[in-house]
Amino acid sequence: MRDTAMAPPAAPPLTAGLADSVFETAARTPTLPVLARRRPGTAGWQEVTAVELRDEVVDLAKGFVASGISPGHRVAIMARTRYEWTVLSYALWALGAEIVPIYPTSSRDQVAHILRDSGCVGVVVEDEQSVMTVGSVCASLPALRHVWQLDSGALEELARRGEHIPLTTVDSLRRIVLPDSTAAVAYTSGTSGRPLGCALSHRGLASPCDTLLAGWGHTAAPPGEQPSVLAFLPFSHVYGLMIQGLCVRGGILMGHEPDLGQEALVAALASFRPTYLYAVPSVYEKIYKNFLRAAQQAGRGALFERAAQTARDFATAVERQRLGRGSGPGLDLRLQHAVFERTVYRKLRAALGGRVHRATSGGSPLHRDLSLFYEGIGIYVHDGYGLTETSGGVTMQPLGRERSGTVGQALPGTEIRVADDGEILVRGPSVFQGYVNDDGATRAALRGGWLATGDLGHLDGDGYLTITGRKKDVIITSSGKSVSPALLEQRLRMHPLVHQAVVVGDNRPCVGALITLDPDFLAHWRGGLMLQGDAPSREAREENALRDELGRAVAAANSAVSRSESIRVFRVLPQPFDQANGLLTPSMKLRRDSIVQHYAGEIDAMYAVRRPLPRQGPPEEVLAWDDADDVFR
Repeated sequence: MRDTAMAPPAAPPLTAGLADSVFETAARTPTLPVLARRRPGTAGWQEVTAVELRDEVVDLAKGFVASGISPGHRVAIMARTRYEWTVLSYALWALGAEIVPIYPTSSRDQVAHILRDSGCVGVVVEDEQSVMTVGSVCASLPALRHVWQLDSGALEELARRGEHIPLTTVDSLRRIVLPDSTAAVAYTSGTSGRPLGCALSHRGLASPCDTLLAGWGHTAAPPGEQPSVLAFLPFSHVYGLMIQGLCVRGGILMGHEPDLGQEALVAALASFRPTYLYAVPSVYEKIYKNFLRAAQQAGRGALFERAAQTARDFATAVERQRLGRGSGPGLDLRLQHAVFERTVYRKLRAALGGRVHRATSGGSPLHRDLSLFYEGIGIYVHDGYGLTETSGGVTMQPLGRERSGTVGQALPGTEIRVADDGEILVRGPSVFQGYVNDDGATRAALRGGWLATGDLGHLDGDGYLTITGRKKDVIITSSGKSVSPALLEQRLRMHPLVHQAVVVGDNRPCVGALITLDPDFLAHWRGGLMLQGDAPSREAREENALRDELGRAVAAANSAVSRSESIRVFRVLPQPFDQANGLLTPSMKLRRDSIVQHYAGEIDAMYAVRRPLPRQGPPEEVLAWDDADDVFR
């Protein structure tokens, strides 16, 4: 092993099942608001107290008992992030049943595979369309006995069905749930093959939540205020499940927003006004681009860019000071920052509800410049690391020693090593129990108690982990150069016009990129060109301007890598990668193999633009691609 880091001792271990926290909070602080649900027909929120949540959980659990759901049974939840998701999961956990999250946008084949592989006896869906999806595969699912539809009153019907079940039945079942019992079977995103079901225990799901609450919980709101979180990430993903666990176990008021559309999310943030924000890097990137676009449309684009650079400079100076490497911002920088605080930064925070002062990013690494920007405007974004097999997060930024550009240090009680080939290995209480129905994959992933994550990274001397990519994503060019695409893609997406980027180059003479454009910013950018002349002339000049702009984006990305790793050819695609075309997973991860296969013709054409001249001896890659070429469809 090359690097190793171990954090201090963890929070006290779990002694019961996850559902116990609902009952304990209700007994301790019955009137504490723990959930907030939308008032029908309004933008307002109705708070649900701890005792009200407990009673709903009990009523629903009794209904499941009456329906024949027993300890160890698996029930799938195929729904967006909504209030019912939380009540359902804790009702099932109270019985010792296991939940199987399924993305509501999953295809018929994906739904069939997960329900069959997990052996679910029941599934909860949202609407008639989902009922039809499940119904179309029922013939191949002999274990499936129940399909409940939320939008047709399934929960109310379950509660009525369980009225004759005594409360003692639920209490008896809840008290025999062991911490090491399986709580959830969460399926991997399937970016490079068939999704695998990760068996996650009650202890595993609770461990990162309790550790984060013990060490960082007090930062979720100003002193004296109850912290609040707007949950909008899918609970079908382990990151969303961890957010739910943090809120329920920590007494954090949680609202649910099922619509991930920009307009709905902005409205929900404005009305709910959370104190803490959880999101993935693409959300933070989109928020930043929206800030920039709004400023440019108001004729204040140059002002915003100066304010953004000042925020990054200020945050960099503060970071150096807290790490003992500098004296902090100088007088001039402090004065500039104070001016922008009054004129720009507080307005940006107001767009997020006005109360967010800290945040967390997960799912993939957050670009350092973006992290510094948010810190500079008054919202520090903790960048953490975790995966489905670790029940959520395994790292966090240490308070008072945060270092942007890294994912922080190992959580207390968790060990992290980096193998000689750069692969990150993890050991700790949150590591999964194994893959359902796949002992071979389990043995390959768990090696002597260590989880081989498949991620690449390195630890510095202070134990800070930096993620550099995925082992399976490493590109090897025809000259034998190994290139990790993550950093290049991350930097490309920092440009406002770039929506998605996939770096390619396996067995090619140089590195290339497939790029999709952000439609909102593209429309804004086009509107600002104000080109004159006839239509063909305007289109030609617009294409030239777009080519130049994207060339600058590529050059900026290339500045972070060596010449042999840099992008030399790129192609702009007319459509984004999305779930509908099978090129994006429900957790918004790129299906790289599918993308390369789908766009094989475009990739061939991209590399055919320039052909290297014959050379004596070994080929020297990129010499024939001296400047980045671009190809538009």
